[in-house]
Amino acid sequence: MTVHFIGAGPGAPDLITLRGLRLIERCPVCLYAGSLVPREIVAAAPPGARIVDTSSLTLNDIVGEIETAHRDGLDIARVHSGDPSIYGAIAEQMRRLDALGIPYDVTPGVPAFAAAAAALRRELTLPAVAQTIVLTRTATRSSAMPERESLDRFAATGATLAIHLSVTNLARVVRELLPFYGSDCPVVVAYRVSWPDERLIRGTLGDIRDRVKAAGITRTALILVGPALAGEGATESRLYAADHHHLMRPRRPAI
Repeated sequence: MTVHFIGAGPGAPDLITLRGLRLIERCPVCLYAGSLVPREIVAAAPPGARIVDTSSLTLNDIVGEIETAHRDGLDIARVHSGDPSIYGAIAEQMRRLDALGIPYDVTPGVPAFAAAAAALRRELTLPAVAQTIVLTRTATRSSAMPERESLDRFAATGATLAIHLSVTNLARVVRELLPFYGSDCPVVVAYRVSWPDERLIRGTLGDIRDRVKAAGITRTALILVGPALAGEGATESRLYAADHHHLMRPRRPAI
């Protein structure tokens, strides 16, 4: 018996990995975060499978479901949204399973920031513009942020920022980023990216608050900030340059 933590991807049912889908198809128990994972994904579970929406359950409730399946020798598909390594709340579950001696593994998924970049048709790392992506969040009602992980410290690098779970803190985000990026810096608020009701609110640090307020978006959104979103000002990558030689494309001998 094994608990399979599975990243379901950002929302679209066909963005789950083949490995994740195959695990769901054969697990007789499926626990999924129903507020963020579409029912179509767990519908792939085998006939008669026990399918439980965990969005209203506590950690103790979830572990109780796992313990019951473990006693019965039943594999579990534990399905989380996006990639479970990013704000997936799997660490506390794995600690509990370690203490109980219940085996588990993890299957990655497509993260929301990657799906948002694809929807925008943008590369988030452009030569001479930005070569770093910072995945972060702000403190709301959930866990506090470590003192050193502040937005202003990340903004000082000029990196592309992917700010999760923070659309209700948008005023604070804008206030802290303005001194580093300027009011003209591109911003995108990606709401339910890859879902049928996806919305991409494009703007700048100077006007994104008004645009998001007008759109009525208050949850399930990712904030992307940085000059790379403009898609301009970048030099071409050296990767495919004719005079760039490497193991797979060695230097041609002079004639």
